[in-house]
Amino acid sequence: MTDLGAGASRPAIRIVVADDERMVRTALRAILTAEPGFEVVGEASTGAEAVSVVRALRPDVVLMDVRMPEGDGIRATERILATSAEPPRIVVVTTFENDSYVYDALRAGASGFLLKRADADALVQTVRLVARTDSLLFPSAVRALAAEHARRGAAPPAWVGRLTGRESEVLRHMASGLTNAEIARRMEVGAATVKSHVAAVLAKTGTRDRTQAVIAAYEAGFLNVR
Repeated sequence: MTDLGAGASRPAIRIVVADDERMVRTALRAILTAEPGFEVVGEASTGAEAVSVVRALRPDVVLMDVRMPEGDGIRATERILATSAEPPRIVVVTTFENDSYVYDALRAGASGFLLKRADADALVQTVRLVARTDSLLFPSAVRALAAEHARRGAAPPAWVGRLTGRESEVLRHMASGLTNAEIARRMEVGAATVKSHVAAVLAKTGTRDRTQAVIAAYEAGFLNVR
C-alpha cells in the first residue's frame, strides 16, 4: 500500500476499532496493523465500551460502527466529542451508504464515512486523511440525505445572512472537503486567514466543528445538493 506521505519521523496514528462483530474488528485490525505508521491500540464491541476505551487510550482516530448495542455509534460519537478536551477524529463505518444513521453520526460531529465493503487501500487512505488533515469525507449519498433534511419552504436561519462573502466562500470549500491549506491556495490568502474565517463560520453557525457546520449549511439550503 502507498504510504501517502507519512514520514518516518511522525508518531504512529493511534486507532481504536469499534464494532459489535468480532470478525469485522479482526479484519480491520489486520489491515491497519500491516500498514506502516498505524497502531491499533484498542477495540470495543458496544457503544458504551467505545466511549470508555477512547477516554482511556486517547486515540487519534476511531472507526465507529453505527449499529452497536449499549448505546449505538451515534450516541458514542456524541459523548466522545462532547467530553474530550482533544477528541479523536471519528470515521463512521457501516454497511449501507444511504443509512440515516450515517447522517445522524455526521451531524453529531463524525469526520468521515466508510463502507464496510471498502477495500484495504480505501480504509488506509481514509484513516490517514482524517488523522493528518482537517478535511471531511462527505460522499454524494450523505449529501442526498442532507437534502432530505433541508428546511423546505422555510426561511433560512439568521446565520446565513451574517456570513461575510469570504466566510461563505470558505464554508463552500469546507463542504467540498478541502483542507485549510487547500482553501488558502484556492482563495490566494494565508493559512491563518482561512483559520480565522473557519472560526468565524463555526461561531456564526453555532456549531462545534467543521462537520456540523457543513451539515448545518446543507440543512439551511445554503449549499446546492446535487
